[in-house]
Amino acid sequence: MSETVPPEVDCPQCGHTIPWSEDYPHRPFCSERCRAIDFGAWATESYRIPAEPASPEELEEAEEEEDESPRHYL
Repeated sequence: MSETVPPEVDCPQCGHTIPWSEDYPHRPFCSERCRAIDFGAWATESYRIPAEPASPEELEEAEEEEDESPRHYL
């Protein structure tokens, strides 16, 4: 019987192609370094999701919904 070949993915940071396997514990990144670089970009807000600014009415509605939602404390 032939062995199953794992799919390959490109590291989102450097583009290096790696197999999706246990040999790469930081997948989808190829290394701890690429994973840390990506995390740092998120932590410093270098990556942003574009969005329209909220209108004053939308902000009011969100505040009202927040006030009405039940609070859960640990």
